[in-house]
Amino acid sequence: MDAGIGDALAYAAFAALGAAGAAIVLGALFRPVRRKPGPRRRSPFRASADIQQRSRPMSDQTRSIDHDVLEAARADAPTGQAQPAARSAINQYPLLANPHIKLAGPVDHAMYASFCDQLSAAPRDGAIVIAISTLGGDPEVARLMGDEVRLLHEAEGRELLFLGKVAVYSAGATFMSAFPVDKRFLTRGTRLMLHERIMNKTVEVSGPLKTCVAVLKATLHEIEHSIAIEEEGFRRIVAGSRVDFDELVRRAPENWYIEADEAKEKGLVLDVV
Repeated sequence: MDAGIGDALAYAAFAALGAAGAAIVLGALFRPVRRKPGPRRRSPFRASADIQQRSRPMSDQTRSIDHDVLEAARADAPTGQAQPAARSAINQYPLLANPHIKLAGPVDHAMYASFCDQLSAAPRDGAIVIAISTLGGDPEVARLMGDEVRLLHEAEGRELLFLGKVAVYSAGATFMSAFPVDKRFLTRGTRLMLHERIMNKTVEVSGPLKTCVAVLKATLHEIEHSIAIEEEGFRRIVAGSRVDFDELVRRAPENWYIEADEAKEKGLVLDVV
């Protein structure tokens, strides 16, 4: 080999080695410092793609899951209304939806006449539903209608059901007492009102003394027997319930109002529809 060519090759090899060495030295000197990994910055283009992805319609499976969760929440939510799946109480007693006898207004002889007419037109077989809504009236007429109920039941074995609507006050409660507690029903929101009998009478004392004594005694006897009749009615009202007779006697002077659900809790009626 020519000496000039050999020197040239040797110089080129040395130069190449020198460049590589220089690169290694420079790389060691200027090596970048590694930092601890942090949150990756998302590209705005990637964020836009995510938004588009989220805006796509849900799959059928996802929609089904969300629908089930929503329905469960609705079922548990305290809306104050019965859920559609819940059966209304009236469905348990369909006969109450259309009473055979409907009474409304003051308890008087006109109501008694209407009661007798409707009773005569009622079906000859099966149970009879008697609905009433009243603010009160003549307690003796209420007892008279109650006697008709008792006699029909005892003579024919007919089942008669009481349905109180909106207001069953005073003489209306007296009529209710003719029915056993397991034959009594109230509509939602109805109130019972139980109270003492009321007497409005002026006694005039005039004439011979013995006559005056007789007049006063007659009035006293009227009051005493009215109290006895009243207590008989009170005992029939609470018979079979969780209300004590003494409690009713204690609360009657101040007009005891009982809401339908409370009446059910106390066992005064079978159910509320």
